[in-house]
Amino acid sequence: MTSPSLVTRARRLADDLLAPHAEQVDQEGVPASHIEAIKRSGLLGVSAPVAYGGSAAPGAVARETAEILAGACCSTWFVQTQHHTPVMTLAKSELPVRERLLGPLSRGELMSGVAYAHLRAYPRIPVRVTRERGGRRFDGTVPWYTGWGLNDVMLLAGVTDADEALFAFTEAREQDGMRASEPMRLAALTASRTVSLELDGLWLPEEAVVLRAPYEEWAATDRPKPTNASPAVFGVAQAALSLLDDDTSGQLRTRLDEVRRQAYTLAEHPVPHEYLAERLALRTQAYEVLMAATTAAVVAGGGRSLSLTSRAQRLAREALFLLVQGQTTESRRAHLTALSGGLA
Repeated sequence: MTSPSLVTRARRLADDLLAPHAEQVDQEGVPASHIEAIKRSGLLGVSAPVAYGGSAAPGAVARETAEILAGACCSTWFVQTQHHTPVMTLAKSELPVRERLLGPLSRGELMSGVAYAHLRAYPRIPVRVTRERGGRRFDGTVPWYTGWGLNDVMLLAGVTDADEALFAFTEAREQDGMRASEPMRLAALTASRTVSLELDGLWLPEEAVVLRAPYEEWAATDRPKPTNASPAVFGVAQAALSLLDDDTSGQLRTRLDEVRRQAYTLAEHPVPHEYLAERLALRTQAYEVLMAATTAAVVAGGGRSLSLTSRAQRLAREALFLLVQGQTTESRRAHLTALSGGLA
């Protein structure tokens, strides 16, 4: 008897656990039991190499499972989605840390968070990396770190004196040289246990390093990533449309499906740095449908939508979060131009 597909497992997890408890999680936080269920599901290895216990699933499967999880409980999706960048970074690395961590992360025995978005602030350098005692010293501030208290390890990045982007793994806990803030109170996804991290002489051995590259070389590979529409946008929009009657949702659903089709076609394009303007335009169009769908769900719910137990208002707040999640200067400019009427 074959095991259920990843998509089937994602739907089962969403229907049986995530969606029924989403409003409670929104108010109380993502529980460790949700993370354990994600680990057991095999979804943490969706894109990981088969040789290390992953599924090496096609991009279409990874996007569909992300849609399902985000539509059921965006907070849980956001915590676990951090894991996939460390896995793929290890898969492409030839450094010793690959053999130590890629298997446990691919099999869901460990879950990783990420602390690298601050690299996009360059030439400002929030986290500086220097050589010390045969290893690397990290100093500075990580403004956002999601999944504190839920992740086992983290992928931490900074910029060296030689203008290199350097990534290394460490345990996701307070330790000498690393202190976490209290969890942030946010308008949406407070449940994701997001903190800032103060680094004051955090020392990591050289064997913790997984990637080192000239900053511009790393940035060239990173730049296309935030231009694509996030699967979570489509997942939350679809969840909102499910709260509407057919007459109200019909045209919105047709528009959502078309934007999704075009966005995913470009996501599959073999050259990620091509069609950047088109990718950004589709990202913005996806936001437009998302906001229309979640607003319609709030309107349809009337005064009940103002209750914190309302699914519609939770989805509307999650939509606000997704508007700025993964935002860069370029994507912000494109979105603001569209909102001000600069695009047809």
